[in-house]
Amino acid sequence: MPAEHGHGHFHPVSFDPTVAEPDHHEAAPAHGRAYRIGIGGPVGSGKTALVAALCRALGDEINLAVVTNDIYTTEDADFLRRAGVLDAARIEAVQTGACPHTAIRDDITANLDAVERLEERFPGLELVIIESGGDNLTAVFSRGLADSQVFVVDVAGGDKVPRKGGPGVTTADLLVINKIDIAHLVGADMTVMTSDAHRMRGELPVITQSLVDTPDAPDVAAWVRKQLR
Repeated sequence: MPAEHGHGHFHPVSFDPTVAEPDHHEAAPAHGRAYRIGIGGPVGSGKTALVAALCRALGDEINLAVVTNDIYTTEDADFLRRAGVLDAARIEAVQTGACPHTAIRDDITANLDAVERLEERFPGLELVIIESGGDNLTAVFSRGLADSQVFVVDVAGGDKVPRKGGPGVTTADLLVINKIDIAHLVGADMTVMTSDAHRMRGELPVITQSLVDTPDAPDVAAWVRKQLR
C-alpha cells in the first residue's frame, strides 16, 4: 500500500532493485585461508544440487569443504552427506533460526565459526562453498563471509525472474539460470530470460544449465577454477 502522510496525500514507495542493504562487514584478508564462494537463491532453484555437482566435479582436484545454512534443520547438509559427494566431515551445517540472509549478511559469526572448524580439521583447505538457505531475490552474502557469490534462479519461476532484478540477480559475481531442460514445460522463453539477465547484469557473467543434461555443472566448475587462480 502507498505510504500515507497526515495531510491526506498518498506517495508511492519505490525501491531500487539493484541495491542491496549496506554490508556491515569488511572483506576478510585472503592470505592464509581457504577461498570462500557463497551460493544463494530462491527456494527450490537448485542450490544444493549445484553444490553437489561442484563437489563431484572438483573434489578430486581441489581440497574443498561445504557449509550449509537452513533455518531449523540440517536438511541440505544431510542431502549432501547421503549423496556421498564429499567425506561427511567436510560438511558443516548452520541452523540460522531466522531468515537465512541474516546469517550470511547481518550476523555472519555462525558461518565464520563453521568455516574455521573446517580449516582446523583439514589443513591446507583451498575452497569452502557456503550455501545459503532459501530466500528471495534480495539475499546477497557479506563480503566479510564470501569472496565471490553465485546466485541461482530457475526457469520454473518464469522467464520474468531476471528482469525483476534484486541484488542477487544484479550484483552476484555469477548468475546461474538452472533447470533449462524443463523450460518448454513451464512456458519459459530462454531467449527472453537470458537477454533480460544480460541486460540487468551488464558485464557480469550468466550461465544457463541443466544438471540433468550436465550433472557435473562444467561451466560453473570452470568459473570456480578461474576464481581460485
